[in-house]
Order: sequence, then C-alpha cells, then structure tokens
Amino acid sequence: MHFIATDYWNMVLLLILVVASLAMYYIKDLLHAIIVFGAYSLTMALIWLQMNTPDLAITEAAAGICMTVLMMAVIFRTSRKEE
Repeated sequence: MHFIATDYWNMVLLLILVVASLAMYYIKDLLHAIIVFGAYSLTMALIWLQMNTPDLAITEAAAGICMTVLMMAVIFRTSRKEE
C-alpha cells in the first residue's frame, strides 16, 4: 500500500478537523470558540479543494466567514461590559 503526498495532506487536514471540533466543544470562552470555528471552516474549505470541488470550497469559505462574523457581532452585542 503506497501513499502519495496528497494522502498525507488529507490525513493532516482530517486530524486538524477532529482537533478543532473537540476544541470547540471544550472551550468555555465564546470568542475563542468562534476563532476555532473559523479555523475549522478554513480547513474544511481546503479539504473540498483537495477533492476537486471548488464550488463547495467557495461556499464553505463564504458561509464560514459569514457565520463567524455574525457570531462575533452577536457575542459582542450581547456581552456585558465589565466595570
């Protein structure tokens, strides 16, 4: 069984996805969880590009960026200012 460089690259990206999803589950700070979600979305877009589906990669990147900005706006708007 012979692996090529693309196979190793996909394995690394899948490992990053698993770590990012576990991190999003365990992180208590919402801002840090959103940053990890952005990394998850970027990694997923790279995986779609590796699978030769650029339309899904563009959609994932756009939706991930949009959701990240929307979540950050909601969190900053609803969070209480410490005095």
